[in-house]
Amino acid sequence: MGKTRPIDTAPMDGSKVTVLWIDPGGQESRSIAQYRSLERLKPTGGDWDETDAGWWAFVDSDTQKRVEPHSWKPAGEEDDE
Repeated sequence: MGKTRPIDTAPMDGSKVTVLWIDPGGQESRSIAQYRSLERLKPTGGDWDETDAGWWAFVDSDTQKRVEPHSWKPAGEEDDE
């Protein structure tokens, strides 16, 4: 039940999912993230552009970062490992 899926099959409706991505040091990271489209960002105010759209994850308790995940699974789903 905890198998990962290709990122192109992930929900892009703002749902929170667990994503796996490679950090700048080459380490695989796992974070809760959500896809934020430009259409969803603009109503919040600010100066958003197409480079802001994408997967956003909390990398610590206070910091969000745009990441390029390679796979995903539903948030809270247990690992098979």
